[in-house]
Amino acid sequence: MPELRIENLFARRSIRQFTDEIVDPSQVDLLIKAAMAAPSAGDRKPWHFVVVSDPVLRRALAEAHPHAKMAMQAPLCIVPCGIPAESIPGRNDYWVQDLAAATENILLAAAGIELGAVWCGVYPIQERIEALRRILSIPEEAVPFAIVPVGHPAEEKPARTQYDSTKVHENIW
Repeated sequence: MPELRIENLFARRSIRQFTDEIVDPSQVDLLIKAAMAAPSAGDRKPWHFVVVSDPVLRRALAEAHPHAKMAMQAPLCIVPCGIPAESIPGRNDYWVQDLAAATENILLAAAGIELGAVWCGVYPIQERIEALRRILSIPEEAVPFAIVPVGHPAEEKPARTQYDSTKVHENIW
């Protein structure tokens, strides 16, 4: 039954309130495995993931990002980072698309195992990039892409789609 296989797509919502229950390490592993199951242009896999459970670091992340205050409450944050390709003549670099796919996979996997998560964008805002590099000792060649606070939801949001038929064009615009 194909509909059941996509239920967590509609169940995925931005969760910003969390209980204080920790996220089991096996769930963290599953989230990272889901992230690395994302498609990657040219099979580059330019991603690295910083898993942040330390409350001092989570507070620093929350203070560095104006829309990530929930990072203090979430028991865990995942920071996907990308390493842009060196200049290769004739080759485009799709690290941003790769990281976006990996980040979405984290969100979908979290919904699938009844955790909550929210995507707080970092890239391309240089001030946020530099702050996360400093806080998490991220090397210069890596670019922090997002902060994803994760935890057991302390709020419920109904499943939904944001389908809008006026934005669907057949064959031509």
